[in-house]
Amino acid sequence: MFFRFYLSVFLLLFFSSFISAAHINSISTVPDTVHTDTSLYRMDEIVVTATRYDKKIIDIPYSVMRMDYKEYRFQKAIAVDEVLNGISGVFLQSRYGNHDVRISIRGFGSRSNSGIRGVRILLDNIPESEPDGQTRIEAIDFDAVSSIELVKGNSSSLYTNSPGGVINFRNDTDLSSSYVLQFNYFGSFGLRRHGIKIGLQKPAHSFVLTYSRHAVDGFRPHSDDYWDVINSVWEIRADRYNRLQILSYFVNGQIRLPGSLTREEYLTDPWQAAQKEVDFDFKRLTRKGRLGLRFITFFDQDKNQELEIIGYGTIKYFERSTKIFRIINRYGLGLNLRYVNRRQILGRSNEFSAGGDLLYQTGPIEAFQNINGQKTDHLEELTHEAMINSGFFIQNSIDLFRQKLYLLLSARLEQITFDQKNQLLSAQNDGRSFQGFTPKLAFSYKFYSWLALYSLWGISFDSPAANELDNYPISSKPEKLINPDLQPQKSNNFELGVKTEVSRLKVLPIQYFYFETSLFRYAIKEEIVPFEVSGDYYYRNSAQTIRYGLELNSEIKFPAVLTFKWSYTYSDFTYQRYTARTVEVDQQGNLIIQDRDFSKNIVPNIPRHNFFFSTVLEHSILSWLSVVSQLNYWAVSAMYVNDSNSESADGFRVVGVNVGMELSAKPFQIICSAGIHNLLDERYVSFININSADQRFYETGAPRNYFATLKINLNL
Repeated sequence: MFFRFYLSVFLLLFFSSFISAAHINSISTVPDTVHTDTSLYRMDEIVVTATRYDKKIIDIPYSVMRMDYKEYRFQKAIAVDEVLNGISGVFLQSRYGNHDVRISIRGFGSRSNSGIRGVRILLDNIPESEPDGQTRIEAIDFDAVSSIELVKGNSSSLYTNSPGGVINFRNDTDLSSSYVLQFNYFGSFGLRRHGIKIGLQKPAHSFVLTYSRHAVDGFRPHSDDYWDVINSVWEIRADRYNRLQILSYFVNGQIRLPGSLTREEYLTDPWQAAQKEVDFDFKRLTRKGRLGLRFITFFDQDKNQELEIIGYGTIKYFERSTKIFRIINRYGLGLNLRYVNRRQILGRSNEFSAGGDLLYQTGPIEAFQNINGQKTDHLEELTHEAMINSGFFIQNSIDLFRQKLYLLLSARLEQITFDQKNQLLSAQNDGRSFQGFTPKLAFSYKFYSWLALYSLWGISFDSPAANELDNYPISSKPEKLINPDLQPQKSNNFELGVKTEVSRLKVLPIQYFYFETSLFRYAIKEEIVPFEVSGDYYYRNSAQTIRYGLELNSEIKFPAVLTFKWSYTYSDFTYQRYTARTVEVDQQGNLIIQDRDFSKNIVPNIPRHNFFFSTVLEHSILSWLSVVSQLNYWAVSAMYVNDSNSESADGFRVVGVNVGMELSAKPFQIICSAGIHNLLDERYVSFININSADQRFYETGAPRNYFATLKINLNL
């Protein structure tokens, strides 16, 4: 019923906007004023699309970053932490040196022990996230990706389950010419990765196909993994007003899991695997594919009216072996609509957009006995699960004062519904539904074309994921399939920031300068917190959490030679009110259940201080030969591992170096690089298993390791 209501309101809003816009004469958007300044020139326009209205970074009234492929082309860009580390407010934790990376933005996502939560992940503007917000990113291939857009902070007024922000990975579509690229990666612990990328460019269309094969033995026993990934983008340009993209991928791979260790095990031998994980052969197998269509059209000559329609289908197979074998089949259909109208109102430039999202996913979940790592034929559970996420949003940006003061208003209304049916016990059917309304108000004041001050206020809504709703024996209704006690997480947030971006300063020998700082406060109610009992994960709510944060980002580039980048994040996250029923295991293996008060404790798994520094030296020896060297330094303070703050993981410092060479001899281009990660061979905790009942909190980071790459590009 709610879904039909939302869909009706969205369609009414959409078509009324479309009809009214059709009766308005198109007027070109007034260009941004260029202020004359003797000391600098303005940067080229860098437009970000993940904000659901295409704006330059300096004009967006919240924190936004964009990274291009050329910035990490000399690095070991296999996992997301090897690419996005070094952005303030973003904390990345790799479990075993593979694709399984926890992404946390301003603390959102830090609760996930598998997959990504609280951050919306897009691939070519199509959601990779499930209807419930959980995401796995095996389909992201950084040799296929041409750019990455990252929106930090509350994005719930635009996307579902995105209180931490949005990351949009965009595959290569803007080709200057046709080419064939063959790439190879080699490294410690048996790392091998090979692939090919083909780009075909014609005036009316372009096609890019990328295939990669990845395999590694792992730096811990029982941590090997392999992946085959295929990505393709076919773009058809009928004319300058109409564009159609056909996007697809297929992923097949497996990760073995060595598990978390107790403090004693970690101090004795941090590389060992947990015995239970070995005995039961804990692993995850993934096969999934997606086919999507993205159509963009403009209704007028000045491109002031735009319509984007995205339709896609997914097929997913997940096999997860823990103490039982769980097999999940999911079939999904999705639809996204977005309409944009740019015009003048009373002489002021205005941009209005409205849209909606619908994602339906269904399929069976089977559970079998696991005996010594082997799946038996004994079916223990058979559940049919369905999830529906529907919602619509509106957004309006208007120039309030002389192209200096801008107001941005946005809001989203959504519903997420879960339905589970026990196929073995017909009487046990269960369902829950969550609704949310999330407005946001933002101001931006541009002192100059290169300097802006912004502030925003908003509300976020984050429903539990399907796996977080698993019921447990001490809930209020243990006979239910779905946990009846777990509630959505909501927050009230405020942010204030300054950003500047200039190039070619005349008074100083600086080619490019970027700086951004932001202060934020989040008041979170019913924060969803994980706890673990003997390898099984469950979730509960805290009453209220207050998060204060300071973020600094800066980049300085000197002409053609040297670049400095640094970032710093200060996080003060505290449980204000929090009483929880806890489950712990004593030395005799007995379960101890008690109510404990965690009020005024520090939120675990978030460092108070997170600092990153990078320097890049690039020099063109000849017109056809350039060399690059890079030094990275990453320092993180200590973190608590549980809500009681009874234990903590020590802080650490990780240093990495790499060198590269780019040789151009038409029609060939050769890029090779080599590097060392964890140069000082620091022993550190790279991943924290939060609130483990049997105190298995610790997973070690990779020791000193090496890599080399070779990429050969043939321009056709």
